[in-house]
Amino acid sequence: MGDYFDNLDAIEENLKYFTANHEQIYQAYETYGKLVHETGPLDQKTCWLIKVALSTECQYPYALRTHILKALTGGCTKEEIEHAMMLVAPTAGFPKTMFGILTLREVVDELNRNIQ
Repeated sequence: MGDYFDNLDAIEENLKYFTANHEQIYQAYETYGKLVHETGPLDQKTCWLIKVALSTECQYPYALRTHILKALTGGCTKEEIEHAMMLVAPTAGFPKTMFGILTLREVVDELNRNIQ
C-alpha cells in the first residue's frame, strides 16, 4: 500500500480543489452516499461488505483501503471482509480477490502496528 501513502497528499489536495470549485456537487454526492447507505433494508455491516466487494472488483486501491477501514470500524470482522472478497472470484476473477486479500492483510497489519 506504499502507493496509497505516497499519493495521499496529492489525493487530499485534489479533493480540496474539487470541493472548493464544485461544492454543491460534492455536497449532493456526499448526501446521496449517506442516504443510500443509511436508509434501506440492508444493515450497516452488509452495506460495508458490499462496498468492499465492489472495491475489490474495481481494483481501485484508494476506495478498497477506505472501505476496508470503514468496514472494520463499522463492526465487520476481518473474516467477514475476507469472505466478501472471496465472493468476487467466481464473477470477476481470482486475481482481483487475491489483490483484495493482500490489501486487507496490509491494512490489518498497519492497524496492529499502530496499536502497539
